[in-house]
Amino acid sequence: MKQLVLSMMAYAVQRDVDAAQLCKLSGIDLTALKKKNAAPVTAQQLQDLWLNAGRLTNDPLFGLHFGEALQPAALGIVGEIIQSSATVGEALTHAAALTHLVTDQCRMEINRSAKTFSVKLIPVTDYGATPPYAFRQLIDLLLVMIIHELDGLLLEKIIPQAARLAYTVPDPVEYERVFRCKPAKKQGEYLLVFDIRYWEEPLLTANYELQNLLLQKLSSLPQTGSQPQTLQTRIYNHLLANSYLGVSSLDAMAANFNISPRSLQRKLKEEGVKYQDIADAVRRSLAVYYISSGNYPLKDISWMLGYNELSAFTRAFKRWTGSTPMSYQSL
Repeated sequence: MKQLVLSMMAYAVQRDVDAAQLCKLSGIDLTALKKKNAAPVTAQQLQDLWLNAGRLTNDPLFGLHFGEALQPAALGIVGEIIQSSATVGEALTHAAALTHLVTDQCRMEINRSAKTFSVKLIPVTDYGATPPYAFRQLIDLLLVMIIHELDGLLLEKIIPQAARLAYTVPDPVEYERVFRCKPAKKQGEYLLVFDIRYWEEPLLTANYELQNLLLQKLSSLPQTGSQPQTLQTRIYNHLLANSYLGVSSLDAMAANFNISPRSLQRKLKEEGVKYQDIADAVRRSLAVYYISSGNYPLKDISWMLGYNELSAFTRAFKRWTGSTPMSYQSL
């Protein structure tokens, strides 16, 4: 729970929220929270944190977008279970048993049929069709994390066959974008359904090592605390943190920042930069970092950066650096 709260605050700061103000409004002592033996966050503090984070970012879908931005955290969860799992099904089964480490407000249940398997969140309290704001945000967060956890296990963007929620979503189009399928309302259910073919898929441990390398790079970034950053810096850091399945499009980035693509382009123009420039800077930085490690095939690196063909990655790398990936690797 402590790590979840700290991650929420970090994401709010990324969205240009002052961490000190967010903590003060939510009754949280950030200095005390960071200590090793910090007292647990109370239910009221967590409720206030969700409410204030959504208000200060002017984003009623804060939990949904927070989950979309939590891919490195999802990879960390994968790291806890991957050592004892050979397949996606085994990994999800282990993950279900670890749900209490993230929240005490619901548990996870896995069910299989001949053609599908489902991941269901079962609340401790039955709220009916009108759960509290904070609980809805938590459900959105967890369901999106499940999708990204599967992405991390397979290095593939997984598309659920169905998503069901007990409440009416406020923005169906945005939920469909993030969930990758149109969510349906069904009383008492918080559920994702996937094709059974994923269940027996072997875990791509070699690619997971590459993801760990990404996390090492992220950990080396300077800590910004509550200091304001330029928009291009916040976008660069966001793209870097969420790049293990390729660099997000302009439209996806704008949606995550809860503004229109045109507004995002205009704000970046005021800072003298284009979105494509930032995206290419992220790809270049990661490409050089991965190649310099000397441990991974160029084909794997090109996949990690979102290129389906090695030739496309080679052309891009030569445009960025003036040399081919193979030539750079031999330096």
